Amino acid sequence: MLKKRDKLKAPYQSTQLLMEIAKSDPATAADILGTDMGGLLECEAQNRLAKYGRNEVAHEKVPAWYWQFLLAFHNPFIYVLLALGIISLVTGDREAAIVVSVMVGLSAVIRFWQEFRSQAAAEKLKAMVRTTAAVLRRDSEGDGNGKRELPIEEIVPGDIVLLSAGDMVPADVRLLSSKDLFVSQSALTGEALPVEKYDDYMAIGDKSSKARKQGVEYTPLEMQNLCFMGTNIVSGTATAVVVATGERTHLGALAKGILGKREETSFDRGVNQVTWLLIKFMLVMAPVIFLLNGFTKGDWTEAFFFAIAVAVGLTPEMLPMIVTANLAKGAVKMSKKKVIVKRLNAIQNMGAMNILCTDKTGTLTEDKVVLVRHLNADGKECDRVLDLAYLNSCHQTGLKNLIDQAVIERREDGQLAMGEKRFEKIDEIPFDFGRRRMSVVVADEANKHLLVCKGAVEEMLAICTTVEKDGRLEPITEAIRTEVLRLSKELNEEGMRVIAVAYKEGRRERAEYTVDDESDLVLAGYIGFLDPPKPSAAAAIQTMKEHGVEVKILTGDNEVVTRKVCKEVGIDPGRPVLGHEIESLNDAQLAELAEQTTVFAKLSPLQKSRVIKILQSKGHTVGYMGDGINDAAALRVADVGISVDSAADIAKESSEIILLEKSLAVLEEGIIEGRTTFGNILKYMKMTASSNFGNVFSILAASAFIPFLPMLALHLLIQNLLYDLSQLSIPWDKMDKEFLVKPRKWDVSNLRHFIIWIGPISSVFDIITFIVMWNVFQANTVEQQALFHSGWFVVGLLTQTLIVHMIRTEKIPFMQSVAAAPVLLLTAVIMAVGIYIPFSPLGEAVGLPPLPLSYFPWLAGILLGYALLTQFFKKIYMKKFHSWL
Repeated sequence: MLKKRDKLKAPYQSTQLLMEIAKSDPATAADILGTDMGGLLECEAQNRLAKYGRNEVAHEKVPAWYWQFLLAFHNPFIYVLLALGIISLVTGDREAAIVVSVMVGLSAVIRFWQEFRSQAAAEKLKAMVRTTAAVLRRDSEGDGNGKRELPIEEIVPGDIVLLSAGDMVPADVRLLSSKDLFVSQSALTGEALPVEKYDDYMAIGDKSSKARKQGVEYTPLEMQNLCFMGTNIVSGTATAVVVATGERTHLGALAKGILGKREETSFDRGVNQVTWLLIKFMLVMAPVIFLLNGFTKGDWTEAFFFAIAVAVGLTPEMLPMIVTANLAKGAVKMSKKKVIVKRLNAIQNMGAMNILCTDKTGTLTEDKVVLVRHLNADGKECDRVLDLAYLNSCHQTGLKNLIDQAVIERREDGQLAMGEKRFEKIDEIPFDFGRRRMSVVVADEANKHLLVCKGAVEEMLAICTTVEKDGRLEPITEAIRTEVLRLSKELNEEGMRVIAVAYKEGRRERAEYTVDDESDLVLAGYIGFLDPPKPSAAAAIQTMKEHGVEVKILTGDNEVVTRKVCKEVGIDPGRPVLGHEIESLNDAQLAELAEQTTVFAKLSPLQKSRVIKILQSKGHTVGYMGDGINDAAALRVADVGISVDSAADIAKESSEIILLEKSLAVLEEGIIEGRTTFGNILKYMKMTASSNFGNVFSILAASAFIPFLPMLALHLLIQNLLYDLSQLSIPWDKMDKEFLVKPRKWDVSNLRHFIIWIGPISSVFDIITFIVMWNVFQANTVEQQALFHSGWFVVGLLTQTLIVHMIRTEKIPFMQSVAAAPVLLLTAVIMAVGIYIPFSPLGEAVGLPPLPLSYFPWLAGILLGYALLTQFFKKIYMKKFHSWL
C-alpha cells in the first residue's frame, strides 16, 4: 500500500485509488486521505485548495474582451477588405484606404458589441446560481465550530461532508457512515431508480458480500460506499470523506471529454459555402475588370484602383455584422419568450431544424406522477384500496417519493371510505430495492393492528396467500395469479406504473415489526400511476408538424409506456426501435431505419448520439432536447442542443439553447424566431450578391464601350458604404408568414440561381442610364465624364436601395407586404442622401457635379421600370424554382 503522502500525490481520478479507498475501512480511508472524522484544519484545507485547485469541472470559459474584439475581425470578408485597404494605402490611394477602414471598423465593432453584450448577459445569469455543502472544518488550533456551509468550489480532498435528503453530492466521496441512504444516479448513469448506499464495502445488489469474497472485480460506479459528484440524495443521511474534486472526479472526466471545438453545424457550413462562393466570384471579376479597363483606356494605374474599388464593392463586408446583429436581436426577443440563447448561431439552427429528437419525460408529459386508478383484484374501482394505500403513504417517515405524494394528493382531505376510524402509527418496515416494497403498521382505537404493504406486483404476489373478492377472502390459485398478472400487464400497456396493495390484520403485544411479518398477506388490489401528457403537448406537436418539424422520441424508458404517451399526444409511434437492435446495425442500415422510425426506446447515451449523427449524415438539421448528464454527448453533437434551466450543469454546458420552461410550445416560438432571423440574413445575402453581380455586368459593358471610367474608384466606395448603411435596419424587419411555415437552411445553388436571374435586371437599367446620360445629357466626352459619374452614382445607389424592398418579400412591395418602420426610414434617408450628394460640398470635393432638374423625371421612370421588371421576373423565378428567399 502506498504511504499517505504518496497517496495525496496520486491522481484522484484514478480508479485504483477509488477502489482502494472503497475497500478500506472508514478509519483507514480517512488516514489515506490525511484527515480525521473531525474534518480538516482550515489552514490545511487552504493548502489543498491551492494544490488541487477549485472544485470545478471543465467548462467553456468566455474569452477576455480584447480576445473577443480581435475575434470580431476573424472573417474571410474582413481579411479581403484589409488586404485591399493595405494595397490602396501602399499604392497611395489614401481616400480608398480610409473608406475601406471605416467599413471594416464599423462591421467589426458592431459585431463585437453584440456578441460581448450577449456573453455578459449569459454570465450574469450563471453567477446568480450558488450551491453550498455542509462541511466539517477546524480552525488552526484544532478547535472551531465544526459544521460550516461552504461553496462547493472550495471543497478539497480530505474534507468531511454531511449529506442529507435533497443535497447534491459535491464531489466523489467515500461514505463513512450512513442511515437509510438512497442516491439518484440517473443523471450520471441513466438508472431510473435510486440506489441504496452503505458505508460498508460492497457492490450494488451484493448484500451477502459473496462476490467480494470470490474476488469479483467491480468498477467504482458499482460500489455502494462511493457517491459521485453530480448525483443527489433522495432520502436518508450520511457522513463522507472527499476523495476527488473538480476535473479528477468521474463527472469532471466526462465534462473534460466533451470540451473542445464543436462540430460544424448546418449554419456554419452554410455561411462558409456562401462566403467562399462570393470570394471566388470577386477574385475572378476584379482581375477581368482591371485588364479590360487597362487595355481599353490605357491608364493602368487608374484601372488598378478602379478594380480595387470593384473588389471592395463585391465583398459583402457587412455580412458578419448583419449576421451577428440579426442573431443578437433574435436572442433578445427569444429571451422574452422564455428561451435563453448561449450561442448566437444556434438561433438560425433552430429555424433550419427539421427533426427534433427529445425524451418524453417533461416534454410530452408533466414530469410528475398522478394516481389515476385504484382497483380491486377484479379490476373494478375500489375506494378501500385507495384508503389502504393512503395509510401506507401517509404514515411512512423520511422523504416521501413521487408515488407517495401522488397517493396523498389523491386523498387530500384525509377522509377514509373505511369509516371514521382514527389510526395511530405503530411501526414501519422501510423500502429497499431488494424487496421492492414497504410496509407500515397502524392501530385503530381498539388497538387492532393493521399492516399495510405496497410494492411491485410480482414481489407482492410472492408474499400474499389470499385475495379479497366481493368482501370475502379466497386462496390465491394459479388461475388467480395468472389473472392478476394479466390485469397488471394490461395497465402497463396503457402506460401506467402499477403498484399492488395488500394488508394483514391482527393483535400484537410488541410494537416492533420486521420483514418476516410481510407474509400471509391479503391482496386488496392495485393503484395505477401515470406521468400524464401535458395539455399543451398535442397542440404543440401539431404546430411543429405544420411548421415542418418532425418529432422523434429518444428515450431510455421502455417502449410500452412511450408508445402509449405518443398516441395520446398525436404521434404515431409505429414500431419502436430498441437500443439492443441498434447495436447490430451498420451505419447504412441505421440511416435507412432512423428516417422511418419515430420512437427509439431503451437507448444508452452513446446510442442517442449515434442516431443524431446518422440523421445529420442524411442532410437533416437535428435538434436534441435533454436535461441529464447522460444527455451531454447528444446535446453537443446535435446542430442545436436544447436543455432547461433545471437541467444538470453539464447538460446546460453542452447545450446552446436553455428553455426556462420545458415545453414544446415554448420551443416552437423559438423555431419561428430562428426562421425570422435566418430570413433577414438571407435578404442581405441575396440583395447584396445580386446587386453586386448586376454592377459588375454594368461596369463590363461601360468599360467596353465608353472611353472613360463609368465611375471613379472613390465614387464606388462611397456608394458601397451608403448601401451598406441602408442594410443596418434589416435585423428589425419582419418576415412574411409564408416564409415561416417550413425549415430553412443555406442553399448555395439557390443563391447562384438568384444571382444569375435577378442580378442582370439592374444592369439593364444601368445601361439605359448610360444611354440617357450619353445621348440626352451629352455626357459623352472625357470633359463631361463627371456629369456621367453623377448620373450613374444616383441611379446605382437608388436601384440598390430600392432592391431592398423588392427582394425582402415574394409579394408586391408597399402593397401586399410593407417593410418594418426602421427599414422604410433608413432606406428613405439613404436615397435622399444619395440624391443630395451631387449638390453638396462632398459632391464637389469628390468630383460629382449637380444634376439638371430634367434628369429627375428620367430617374423616376428608370426606378419605376426597374421595380416593375423585377416584380415580373420574380413571378417567373418563383414558378421555375418554387421559392424566392
